[in-house]
Amino acid sequence: MQFGPRELTAFAEPISATELEEGSIYFFVNYIDAGMLIPTMETVVFIGRDLEPGDSSQVYFQDIESYQRGVRYEKATNDDHARFSAGSENEVGHIFDYEHALDELMRCSTRRARERAR
Repeated sequence: MQFGPRELTAFAEPISATELEEGSIYFFVNYIDAGMLIPTMETVVFIGRDLEPGDSSQVYFQDIESYQRGVRYEKATNDDHARFSAGSENEVGHIFDYEHALDELMRCSTRRARERAR
């Protein structure tokens, strides 16, 4: 199997907070090392903005598994085993749509290959 060529930028291209669409799937891509050689990736659903009283510019995400089971933020209980994440809409540099998450993992693969060649 061969995967077609892709032109990668030298930098990550996360989604901007203004592009987030409720009910859409996104990917948290993070690294556990300073060299950005060991990625983690979590599939999440964007569930909304400012869901709690007093929130200002907060974005909320839910794990894909509980979302697909029908668990919703407003009615979730501890027994639902749902994971919710919230943060500032100014700090979404680790959130990607599918294609850009793939690009980020490919950049990581390139870094890893360079590291192995040393």
